[in-house]
Amino acid sequence: MSVAIRAFQGKFGRIALLDMDRPLVTHAHTQCHALIKVGGADTHFSVRDKSVPLTDDTMVLINTWEPHAYTHNTEAPRTIILGLYIEPQWLVEIEKALISSGNPGFFPHSCVQISDRVRKLSNTLATEMLYGDDLSDQYLEEQLFNLMIAVIESFSEWRRFNLLLQGNIPAIPDFRIRRAISYMRANLGSELDINTLAEQACLSRAHFFKLFQQSTHVTPIVYANVLRMEAAIQGIAQTQQPLALLSGNLGFSAQSHFTRFFHQHVGATPSQYRKVVNVLAQSPA
Repeated sequence: MSVAIRAFQGKFGRIALLDMDRPLVTHAHTQCHALIKVGGADTHFSVRDKSVPLTDDTMVLINTWEPHAYTHNTEAPRTIILGLYIEPQWLVEIEKALISSGNPGFFPHSCVQISDRVRKLSNTLATEMLYGDDLSDQYLEEQLFNLMIAVIESFSEWRRFNLLLQGNIPAIPDFRIRRAISYMRANLGSELDINTLAEQACLSRAHFFKLFQQSTHVTPIVYANVLRMEAAIQGIAQTQQPLALLSGNLGFSAQSHFTRFFHQHVGATPSQYRKVVNVLAQSPA
């Protein structure tokens, strides 16, 4: 079964060292996302409806809110993956020019040849996560930032986007879709109902569904699952709330359903993830 070896969460987002031998369902993240193989067998992800390889020589890059899935063959050997889930706002606070990291086209290519510098930095970070007992918050953030800058400098469109943006990470433009999303956020524990969301947006069901996908690049179901996953990850890592209670608050009728949902999206069970995650102190702005 896939497990999380070690994970860290903080203002930067989260990083996880994952031992994967099972696929993950199609999902998305609010963060820009980099996946680097650090051990085991070559494998694949599905991004933009295309299969892309994750190997010793390639890495997978995923934009904010970009649907993707892990397509590991269950008969293949395990793969050790370093997953970086980076909050755009963290990058902005360190370097304002990186405001475009929240743009859907920040990474133009989902699979790239890994550079020697990125390989060296990622191997160092993975080794520290695997064997380092006490990693200071400052040291970890410095290592992570150096790695992300190496990735961004080589593989992103930040220079082009920086010329186009006026100082704000792009927001969802249509107020009707924003209103529906606000309703989703306020009702994470309720069953997703497209008709209710359409009513909140004052649109027909068909028009709402089409406009939602045009505005967010994902379906309402994927968007709602992202919100639930973010809430679940925060609740598991930053509170001691019993998993049964957290499960119920997020709208799962049984804890087993929550466990399956979490494992299908993260690659670890909620209880196993809670054991290995470290929450870092928030860095001063």
